[in-house]
Amino acid sequence: MRLTEKKVVAALRQHGCKLTPQRRVVLKVLANSQDHLTPAAVYERVHQGHPGIGLVTVYRTLGILTELGLICEVHAGGSCRSYLVRRPSEHHHHLICSECGKVVDFTDCELGELEQRLSTETGFQIRSHLLEFLGHCRDCQNIV
Repeated sequence: MRLTEKKVVAALRQHGCKLTPQRRVVLKVLANSQDHLTPAAVYERVHQGHPGIGLVTVYRTLGILTELGLICEVHAGGSCRSYLVRRPSEHHHHLICSECGKVVDFTDCELGELEQRLSTETGFQIRSHLLEFLGHCRDCQNIV
């Protein structure tokens, strides 16, 4: 299932937000990328075609889109984050290179039994989960 403009507009409206021209540009940059992008990379791509859109606007838009679950935010250590349009039907996890920041998505991981066991043992009502593995990608293994 592809994230469409209609779905984005509906999600934004549901939370009292509008799809402004600036948000539309940020979404387009994310939708046209297959890679996780840092806020600086998003800003750079946005700024090329729309120099009037500032970095603060990019950060605010990324925050709103993340909060609404429309994009995926990856914490790559410290305060470093990257973003990718979330495929709503595809729950995924991340492999993150702690050297260069490369992010690889993977989907073939079933954590349902672990979630159930943790919920039963702790009484915690789990609504979602995030799984990230940190290490060194193939390219960085040769350098380190």
